[in-house]
Amino acid sequence: MTPPSASILLIGSDNPTTWIVYNRLIREFGLFPAIIEEPVSRQILLKNRVRKLGYWAVFSQLGFIALLRPLLNYQSGRRIRQLCKRHDLEPDQPLAVAISHVENINDPASLAKIAGHQPSVVIVNGTRILKSTTLRAANATFINTHQGITPQYRGAHGGYWALHENDPSHCGVTIHVVDEGIDTGNVIAQAVISPEPQDNYVTYPYLQTAAALPHLQKAIGDALAGTLTSTPVSGPSAVWYHPGLFQYLKARLRGVR
Repeated sequence: MTPPSASILLIGSDNPTTWIVYNRLIREFGLFPAIIEEPVSRQILLKNRVRKLGYWAVFSQLGFIALLRPLLNYQSGRRIRQLCKRHDLEPDQPLAVAISHVENINDPASLAKIAGHQPSVVIVNGTRILKSTTLRAANATFINTHQGITPQYRGAHGGYWALHENDPSHCGVTIHVVDEGIDTGNVIAQAVISPEPQDNYVTYPYLQTAAALPHLQKAIGDALAGTLTSTPVSGPSAVWYHPGLFQYLKARLRGVR
């Protein structure tokens, strides 16, 4: 077995896009370590969300998550398999000895683990917001794949929200350097996607990840070579969250799936 690369580290959450990214990058750069963190507890997530958005907005979001998202997942299974085949995406966790698990990527034990790998490039996918201490845990460039075009669609589900706002020219994905903000780091590359009629809220991330992979591979190669360039974000900026139950249904009536 090829020994894990000491130059690259992935930190992420246990979800299909993380494994799509990891599997593709292993094929490109050889086996390298990955640190997977547990999801943020629902209690903490709800508390933070209520403080920002209010009880009614969060209650409506919970309705969408509990009632509609499972239905969308069920209805989209065939389409997801089609996209994975078309774009050569591997959404399942590989049997790799280089994968370890932590509770919180920002806690001291996780920082020690990051530092111990001595990476020069850290790939971020689906973690909680990284604290400054985490970004300083290694002398490395931290690179994130964000499912939206920044700065207009920071936060969650940027592709969906671009379509919701009748802004298809900004329905896409961003590769950016990670800083302490929410998707505010310098942009390395961006790509726009063109969803088909059968696509929806749960399939957009597969299209976005497929579009991002060539740019991410190039960014890693450039970072390893010391030639990576990026551009500060500018223009209108907003952070987005999950849609509410009735908000999603209303938008669906006008074709936003």
